[in-house]
Amino acid sequence: MCRNITTLRGLEPAATPEELTAAARQYVRKVSGVTTVNPRTELAFEQAVATVAEATTTLLAELPPRRQPPPTLPPLRRLGQEAQPR
Repeated sequence: MCRNITTLRGLEPAATPEELTAAARQYVRKVSGVTTVNPRTELAFEQAVATVAEATTTLLAELPPRRQPPPTLPPLRRLGQEAQPR
């Protein structure tokens, strides 16, 4: 559905709350069509992000471990890699 949302299950170390919230924000942004949060949309948008992040946390905790790590890193981890010398 949204190719900007990366797989969080199986990350080592496990997905952080920031990564879960970022994925939830991307999902809510995609399904709602809200690209810029304004005072009229902020409350509903942020409540939806919190709900999706909580559901994602529960889902990842209840799924069995993944056999292989996900094929791509979440954006927040990619940013950290770019800062490291190669």
